[in-house]
This record gives sequence, structure tokens and C-alpha cells, in this order.
Amino acid sequence: NADAIVLVVPLFVNDETWEPDFGWMDSATKSLAEHLTPGTLISYETTLPVGTTRGRWKPMIEEISGLKEGKDFHLVFSPERVLTGRVFQDLRRYPKLVGGLSEEGAKKAVEFYESVLQFDERPDLDRPNGVWDLGSAEAAEMAKLAETTYRDVNIGLANQFAVYADEQGIDVQAVIDASNSQPYSHIHRPGIAVGGHCIPVYPRLYLSTDPNASIVRTARTFNASMPEYSVKRLENVLGGLEGMKVVVLGASYRGKVKETAFSGVFATVDELKKRGAKVFVHDPMFTDQELADFGWEAYKMGDPIDAAIVQADHPEYKTLKPSDLPGIKVLFDGRRVTDPELWKGTPRMVIGDAN
Repeated sequence: NADAIVLVVPLFVNDETWEPDFGWMDSATKSLAEHLTPGTLISYETTLPVGTTRGRWKPMIEEISGLKEGKDFHLVFSPERVLTGRVFQDLRRYPKLVGGLSEEGAKKAVEFYESVLQFDERPDLDRPNGVWDLGSAEAAEMAKLAETTYRDVNIGLANQFAVYADEQGIDVQAVIDASNSQPYSHIHRPGIAVGGHCIPVYPRLYLSTDPNASIVRTARTFNASMPEYSVKRLENVLGGLEGMKVVVLGASYRGKVKETAFSGVFATVDELKKRGAKVFVHDPMFTDQELADFGWEAYKMGDPIDAAIVQADHPEYKTLKPSDLPGIKVLFDGRRVTDPELWKGTPRMVIGDAN
């Protein structure tokens, strides 16, 4: 007897094939359909490949429930557009996108979300902030994939520039800052990894229905290679990593968030171990036991170490100095968060500046 059902169940992606795994969502949808009553609005907020709402959920729900979409119930897609750590802020700041399978369904979705959400004033937008009907479920599905895939592709380009800058002895950040002083340039920051629930995942969902999108595929592959690239640079400077004690600073996928979803820490640790390093992990947001639960040996500041790789831009690392890492031979700052003034006299490397 619900007036509205909002479904935000995780959709996983196979790491090998890059194909979506609908297991959890299928289970939730079947359960929903078994108990569905007439007059209900169903809104999927989980990011989906284009065509999923109409091509997968509609027939599944109709078959199980015996009800007809557009007559007995309404089905829409309305992507969540929030970031871990600031969900309520983002709900107010960004327009709520909706796309229905019928005009009536879209209308009901707009009415529902307008009744439960409030929006900040956004004079920078071409239309008032609020609930935006995109005209179809497919358009709403693509909008979410487009905004996230754009970021991954942009970062991929920034990382490509950074690798070339390393070869040429150019500071890529100075180049990016100069380029972005022109209002039509919006180059993102390069870094050791692209992590989180969204950016490394959704390009693969896009590719599942547009496999010929070579730009998207190339950027995703290039971004995934950055932990290996970073470790190789450290290896080259040290002349090898066999037996070296190396700490990865930051388990989280980004600073100020206690979350390891698709974090670069996993690939970075693996690449170090492949080369024979003795690897430790440090993160101010995780206890030693929590790090141990991942299979990592926790590092305590002040313990002797040969090298360090900054993987997450936690603010605590802004004041990191050599005395915090006794014996350190090289710091590789994969996020450019440390203060170069504090590292004078000790080799400090960053992505996009081989000087």
C-alpha cells in the first residue's frame, strides 16, 4: 500500500568483463514486485545502463506482480547525485533528474520529489533548481552516466598529460593552472588513482551498452594503470624495491572519507608486493585492527621506513615531514598534498613533475 517506493540497491560490475552484475537489484526488484499494490510510484535511483528501467525492470515487475505499468503503477528513473560525506548538502544543491516511461509517471515523480526535497537557489543554472523531467527514463539514465563518465575521461586526460610532463621535466600542475585560467578549459587534477563508488564504475556501465566508445574505454584503462605507474617510478628511483619497507599513506579512496570502495590502495599495495617490498598501510581514519581486517600491516608514525606513497589526500598529510617517517629515502606524493617546503633535503616525487 505504499504511495512510492525508492530503490537504491547497489549494482556491481564484474572486474574481469566490465559487465554489470544485476544480482542484488534483481532480488530486490522481484521482492518489490511480489508485494506491489496498484497506485504505487516506483523510482530507481541506482545508476543504471541506458535502457535498463524500460527493458529490464518494467517486464520483470509486470510479470511478477500481474500489474500493468502506466495503468496500475508507474515506473521512473531518478539517479542519486550525491557524494559520500555530503549527501544532504548535495540533495539540496543539485537538480533532481527524473525520467518516466509515461507522461503520467513522470508527472507523479515530479510531484513526489517536490514534496520531499528542498533545493538551494542556483542563479548559475539556466533554469530554476528543483526537479527536472528529462522526458524519458533513458535520458535520465544517460545523464547520470554522462556526468560521471566525463569526470573519468577528464582525469584520464590529465593523467596522460602528467605522464608526458614527467618525461619532459615539466610541472603539469603549472600547465593545468595556466590552461584553466581560460574559461573554456576545465582540466582536472592528475593522481595516483580514481576511486569511490561512482567514477571508476559508471564508465563501465556506459560501455556495457556503448562498447565502441573508445575514448571512454581508453581513459578508464589509463586511470586504472596509474598505481602501477607510480610504483614503477618509485622503483626506478630506489633502484629496486626488494626488501624495502614501504608505507602506503591513505586507505580511503579520497581524503576525509572513511571508505575504501575502489580505492587505489589495493592496486598500490599489490604492485609493491609484486616487487618484493615489505608493505605497510596508514590511514588516520582507520584503526590498526580495521587495517588488519583488510590483510594489511598497520604503520605507526615514527617507525623506521624506506619509502612512502601518499595515496589519499587526508588533511593530516599536509604537515607530514621526514621526521615522521624516520629513515625515509623517497616520498612519492600521489596527490600533491604534502608541503614541499617541509621536504627540502629529502627526495619528494609527484605525478607530473619529474624534476
